[in-house]
Amino acid sequence: MYAVNICGVINTIVRNEARAEEICQDVFIKVWDYADRYDPSKGRFFTWIMNIARNAAIDEVRSKSHKREKLNLNTDFFVGILEPPQEEDRENFDTARLEKMLNKLKKKCIELIEMLYFRGYSQKDASEVLQIPLGTVKTRNRNCISQLRKNMTAK
Repeated sequence: MYAVNICGVINTIVRNEARAEEICQDVFIKVWDYADRYDPSKGRFFTWIMNIARNAAIDEVRSKSHKREKLNLNTDFFVGILEPPQEEDRENFDTARLEKMLNKLKKKCIELIEMLYFRGYSQKDASEVLQIPLGTVKTRNRNCISQLRKNMTAK
């Protein structure tokens, strides 16, 4: 039920489909092993799994073996990003609402969220790339996520 979404998030970060599938398998083993640690009062089950997946993918990107491979992005990764979703995906995914929610964010928020949550940058790395103080990155991240949450609850 969750595998496609989990693998998709992992692949977005590691940019290697085969490796993403391996990490996805590891994530589900972790979920099974730590199921007793899930607390419904802190959030949805899907969000809990997604955080485990994201952290696993970031750990992979930061690993020495990943850096040694010097994975380069190829154009195949970008081909489907701007294409509209397939018909079966439209039934389960409200792209118009997502687009509306994201369009309400400032450009600097979109850039920071993309770096921190989809490209595997640490806050320190983002600070260096954006050439802004680390404290500013932390504050901006908190404010951007807060705004994103407000956008999610708005109809």
